[in-house]
Amino acid sequence: MAKLTEEGEELRLAAPEERLGELADLQEVLGALAEALGFSDDQVQEAARRKRAERGGFSRRLWLDSVTTPE
Repeated sequence: MAKLTEEGEELRLAAPEERLGELADLQEVLGALAEALGFSDDQVQEAARRKRAERGGFSRRLWLDSVTTPE
């Protein structure tokens, strides 16, 4: 998991012309992590599809920081 964090940080700091390569590195680490945890790429993609259908995705670059409920 540390490698995933490292690659994410490298992507965050990358110059625009380096981002594609850094994304490729990140994808490689994610694939290796999925395999190490016993999941196929297809299983991960299906889980992502289900979550996107249920909760939405990140294509609009919006995310929820917190939720409060009235008491």
